Amino acid sequence: MKKKLLFVMNNLNCGGAEKSLISLLQAIDYSRCEVDLLLFKREGMFMDKVPEQVRVLAEPSGYTYFDMPVGKALAGTIRKGRIDIAWSRLRAGLVFRRESNRSRCEQRVWKYIGRSMTGLSKEYDAAIGYLEKSPVYYVIDKVKARTKIGFIHNDYDKLGMDPGIDLGYFKALDYIATVSEECVNILADRFPMYRDKIVLMHNIVSPAAVLSMAQDNAPTPGKGVTIVSVGRLNYQKGFELAVEACELLVKDGFDIRWYIVGEGEERGRLEQSIKERQLQDSVILTGLLENPYPYIKTCDIYVQTSFFEGRCLTVTEAKILHKPIVSTNFKVIYDQLTDGHNGLIVEQNAASVYQGVKKLINSETLRRHLTDNLRQETLGTEHEIHKLYQWIS
Repeated sequence: MKKKLLFVMNNLNCGGAEKSLISLLQAIDYSRCEVDLLLFKREGMFMDKVPEQVRVLAEPSGYTYFDMPVGKALAGTIRKGRIDIAWSRLRAGLVFRRESNRSRCEQRVWKYIGRSMTGLSKEYDAAIGYLEKSPVYYVIDKVKARTKIGFIHNDYDKLGMDPGIDLGYFKALDYIATVSEECVNILADRFPMYRDKIVLMHNIVSPAAVLSMAQDNAPTPGKGVTIVSVGRLNYQKGFELAVEACELLVKDGFDIRWYIVGEGEERGRLEQSIKERQLQDSVILTGLLENPYPYIKTCDIYVQTSFFEGRCLTVTEAKILHKPIVSTNFKVIYDQLTDGHNGLIVEQNAASVYQGVKKLINSETLRRHLTDNLRQETLGTEHEIHKLYQWIS
């Protein structure tokens, strides 16, 4: 008999966790599993990548009122006679205004969102909240399942989470899964009472899929140096460092085209920074791209400027495409790169990023050394799916 699985996620907008979920769904053996996917919002650039065997459920009623202006939400709930939801939306509004940390805000507002959302009547063999906070809380509060799994896709401490809130929720999980050895250690230090529940499952990456998608058309490389960075335009990814490092390279006389692939709330600030530094011809914000791999394939250097990560999927993809890599020294990068062997690891400031990139530009020997070592690595992680089968058996 097939195992009945449920995955819960906010949406399928561009991001590492969303991309990882799609890779996992594409790797599942559907002769042994029946899979439902619940998205709080059925939207995102990866929607058309969901395998046809997956049943995408209707959005949970009630959630939409917390994703719209409070006036509109109150009018809608009162019109439907849902004074309870109207009250919860008002209380949630206070949290939205008072809590500046986005992670803690999502944690603290859940009790109002959760009580306004419907649960699922179907019973599952396993329910998987595939991202920290709301998806995990939904699985715990709203789903009937024999096994409950919550995924943490980031450095828990760097997210600024409130461990006191998660302490009670994590007690209800059978497994707390995370994506790197360093993230396992961080969770074990933060929640020693749940050490036996904490398990590792690397993001599933298929080199064959990355290499195939990289064959699509990309900008024709110019005469200068082409650099690519990929990620959400938010503080975590550190793209201001990229802009500042590019300015230093241009001042040194290098002809640079630095493509930053992604979208996010910091676009306006980055655009202003680029304009102030007169780098409009050197730093290009491409926006969201469903397929960034052709950009990575044709670049001379891949740069990761993050302040923290869970495990950096784009670094793995750049490795698959054998690109010289410069990365800042966030904790988990040492699980993926060895400085001077298969990449360069630099400090989390613009001057260090600049020095690392300059070092690669000026040394063809070093670039060849790094890429030769990358060609020796085995980077596919499709086998990680067997860990999921063990947890739900």
